[in-house]
Amino acid sequence: MNRIATLSLAAVLAGVSLAGRTATDYEAPGAFKRGSERPWAYSPLKPIAAGARAALPAVKDAKWVKSPLDAFILAKLEGAGIRPSAEADRATFIRRATLDAWGLLPTPEEVKAFVADKSPKAHDKLIDRLLASPRYGERQARRWLDLTRYADSDGYNTDGTRPNIWRYRDYVVQAFNSDKPFDRFVKEQLAGDELWPESTEALIATGFLRNLPDEINARDLNLKKQEVANDLTDTVGSVFLGATINCAQCHDHKSEKLSQKEYYQFQAYFANASWKDDVTALSGDGLKSYLARYAAWEAATKPIREQRDALLKPVVDKLESDRLSGFVPKTRESITKPAAERDAYDRWIHHRNLWTMSGRTRNAENQLKTKDKEAWAKYEALGAELKKLDPLKPKDPGQISTMTELGADAPPTRVLFKGIYDRPLEEVQPGLPALWSEVQPDVKPTATSSGRRTALANWLVSPDNGLTTRTFVNRQWAQFFGRGIVETLADFGKTGTKPTHPELLDHLAGDFVKNGWSVKKLHRQILLSATYAQASAPRADDAAVAKADPDNKLLWAFPRQRLEAEQIRDSLLAASGLLVEKVGGPAVFPPIPPNFDIGGQRNRWVTSQDPRDHHRRSLYVFVLRNSPYPLLETFDWANPQSPHHRREVTTTAPQALALVNSDLVLEWSKALAGRVLREAPSSDAARIERVYQILYARKPTAAELAKLGSFLNGQEALQQAQAPQLKKPHLPEGYGVEPALSAQIERFYQAVYRRAPDRFEKAAFIGHLDQQKAQLGSSAGAGDDDGGAPAEASPTPPKGAPQKQAALSPARASAFVDLVHTLVNANEFTYRF
Repeated sequence: MNRIATLSLAAVLAGVSLAGRTATDYEAPGAFKRGSERPWAYSPLKPIAAGARAALPAVKDAKWVKSPLDAFILAKLEGAGIRPSAEADRATFIRRATLDAWGLLPTPEEVKAFVADKSPKAHDKLIDRLLASPRYGERQARRWLDLTRYADSDGYNTDGTRPNIWRYRDYVVQAFNSDKPFDRFVKEQLAGDELWPESTEALIATGFLRNLPDEINARDLNLKKQEVANDLTDTVGSVFLGATINCAQCHDHKSEKLSQKEYYQFQAYFANASWKDDVTALSGDGLKSYLARYAAWEAATKPIREQRDALLKPVVDKLESDRLSGFVPKTRESITKPAAERDAYDRWIHHRNLWTMSGRTRNAENQLKTKDKEAWAKYEALGAELKKLDPLKPKDPGQISTMTELGADAPPTRVLFKGIYDRPLEEVQPGLPALWSEVQPDVKPTATSSGRRTALANWLVSPDNGLTTRTFVNRQWAQFFGRGIVETLADFGKTGTKPTHPELLDHLAGDFVKNGWSVKKLHRQILLSATYAQASAPRADDAAVAKADPDNKLLWAFPRQRLEAEQIRDSLLAASGLLVEKVGGPAVFPPIPPNFDIGGQRNRWVTSQDPRDHHRRSLYVFVLRNSPYPLLETFDWANPQSPHHRREVTTTAPQALALVNSDLVLEWSKALAGRVLREAPSSDAARIERVYQILYARKPTAAELAKLGSFLNGQEALQQAQAPQLKKPHLPEGYGVEPALSAQIERFYQAVYRRAPDRFEKAAFIGHLDQQKAQLGSSAGAGDDDGGAPAEASPTPPKGAPQKQAALSPARASAFVDLVHTLVNANEFTYRF
């Protein structure tokens, strides 16, 4: 067969002609026919009147039902001939619920109080306390950020820092803590700039859309505009609608009644969406005061700034010219048009170019410094004069990143042949796929905006649409039980899994709306249910039950789940007593392994100077989109390149090695060992029991005590044998520090700062004293060359004998660190049951 014949056959198979395809011959054979019976997932929810009770399935064991949702679970179990598991013991329950609500372990004192609370409302009081804590918002925010592809950097090749985006993360934390109604939460994130343009909070909320990965150095801004539109379309479709609409970008959807034309109609809602990263964070009187002071500074510095600008102008012009020449012709055409001639499409391209040139002054300064020494000298001298006027300049209040629109008219949206951005077909207007809705949102432009995103946001949370509510509630269910009622969280369509309990999902979704879209009320229902309270322990009839429901889809027991990456790190910090619970603020940079490369840009990760920042919750660790924080990545973190709907659980060798061999985790184990020595100094048995209470929320069995006692003895002997070769043994935090020295430091801080020192200040003080001692070659004090361990005043107690803290030899203390480190690495710590 010749080449022309081959090409013709390929064209026929692809459904196109060699002559191309015109805008008028486009058909949409795969669309859903309006008026047809709508599949369950896409049908509106049945409203539940205020004060009315929804009908529940009849069950035999009505006493088991604690919450209405239990009736739906029990009905399926009874139908399958399976009885529910027994209720989990109190200690197991509080550990489970605290990890789910806070992402942290409960303290032994919290466990003890809950176990001892014999009141009938003990569980209610516990759940209410968990939901009222600021820790709740931090935990729930992390799950939402998974969906928003949140990161503190752009991604792509440059992966530049986004200095303001942390405000969106803090907005999400506050939204969950304040129990912001979910319908308002949706509207703010999709159209806050249109609906509430004067609200700083609403502007920050649109960071949901701004979170898209981006390349600041893109040369084809026409392609970039299409990539942005695709990202927003696909993200909103999957996050809010559990829809695989992205499959219709190049052709009619292969499995859903959704056409390619409908894909681009949906995309048209985002056609005019752009963004700004330089909007002031101030408002009201604060903004007025700032602007007045800034205007005074501008007036005073105008002559100096104009002279500096004149020196830079030739360099800036050259840089802009070089940049312009690097764009593709169609992009250059939009950028170089006079403002009066630009249409909506040109405005988008021009605005985007301004963002890419945001660093031009810095680049121009570097060029001037290297290429014109005389001009640079003048520029620097003027800079020194300008600096003298700094007292007039108000402090930078910081900026926010927000979505925006550049006018009321939107760029045209066209169907793209095979999804190819420069092969446009017919133009389409904003519209919803027929599969999703019988009605179309009413789009009302404003003076500054197209109003399209507002129309879409209003429809998403309207009674006409049950998909948004089902999708969100299903995701919340999966958060607690590890599997959604619809297991494919981002796919409610034909290729997704069938719901195990569709009536339950509709009940929860309807109740969610009736209760004012309150996320806390939804979580409270789940956490106080008999379904959630079931034990996960093995049962006598496991074989028979496993045969009837091998995957536990009917929830005859609580599913065991491994902790997520952030839960592991944060719980280790909390257990060790190191966790710094500061809420909000810019991202922090804890230490990273010395061999961590960060894509050849290790200088991007400048470890925070304040040691407190090293021990903040993982939520606040800087998210470098292309190079995640190592410990979190090892345990299946949420990759921010695209919406992350479910935390996958892998079991790999690097996970065990990351905990066992990590110097960082060893330091946390040393801190935990030091904490235990302070809190349970009486004996080995008491210390082991305390570790178990902290990590596992239970006491060790007699067999575990005996086994760990033998382990401790063996490690002590090993430490003694290795002592001559060790430069610095790993000892518990605070070991060897005399009480008198601690008291002196306390008095010093009270005298100088009128407060007690925190642990980090005390550690730094002691470290400074040790350093001074080493420099002076002094032999005074309780330390020796063994890393600060005290000299033994008496013979080592017999192996296995209870030892007081003061009598612990360095070898015994080091062995205890090994024991703690081993327990930290056990599955019982890294799982919740």
